[in-house]
Amino acid sequence: MSTQNSKGTALVTGASAGIGATYADRLARRGYDLILVARDAARLEALALRLRTQTSRTVDVLPADLGSAAGQDIVANRLVSDGAITLIVNNAGLGPNGPALSSAPTAYDAMLALNVAAVQRLTLTAAHVFAAKGGGTIINIASAVAMLPERFNGPYVATKAFVLALTQALAAETAGKGVTFQAVLPGYTRTEIFERAGIDPSVLPQDMVMEVGDLVDAALSGLDQGELVTIPSLPDPADWQALEAARMKIAGNASRNKPAARFGVA
Repeated sequence: MSTQNSKGTALVTGASAGIGATYADRLARRGYDLILVARDAARLEALALRLRTQTSRTVDVLPADLGSAAGQDIVANRLVSDGAITLIVNNAGLGPNGPALSSAPTAYDAMLALNVAAVQRLTLTAAHVFAAKGGGTIINIASAVAMLPERFNGPYVATKAFVLALTQALAAETAGKGVTFQAVLPGYTRTEIFERAGIDPSVLPQDMVMEVGDLVDAALSGLDQGELVTIPSLPDPADWQALEAARMKIAGNASRNKPAARFGVA
């Protein structure tokens, strides 16, 4: 086990597999101790044992169901009480199972609790803690479909758009307080989410499906480069910058004391 750690401890949610487990691996190799959060304690313990053996980092397991208020309390309390935590990855989330109208409206309640309520609770908690001590990093896993609502399941897209907007808003609010934010917008990524949603990833165009290791490595490179929003497959960041410039142009006319002349309102 490590006795010194200048980088502190990283808390990773949804850490039992896929993107979360890969973040845990990469962060441990970067010198972070870890707190692994997920519902499946057995899988967490297996990952923790491997990472302790391979990296000599301290790895704690914190089983919690973040879809519940009680589970959110467990993790939020650890963020407040553990002064060694310097980074959080909000990765836990649920994906859709088909088009929005193929399920009852209440079928999305669990997705809303995990993708929105839990992310908001832990992001705000970490932001309070990190701003108070003048440093810390918050990585929120959103999705590329946050920018493309017409192309995917509506409730899922809305949850990821929330994650993106929350990250951007809090980054602005905490500017100058030492808190680093990053929203990561993956496209299709080869993880268990396909199996859980009943989708065979082999039916997708393979040039659209990224390996999870490549995704996380690119996202961490984006973090190193100071990106607030990282789209791992985007070749030219100028495209994102153009979108942001257009958004700011619209913002200048988003709130006026009179309707625009084009509406013909006297």
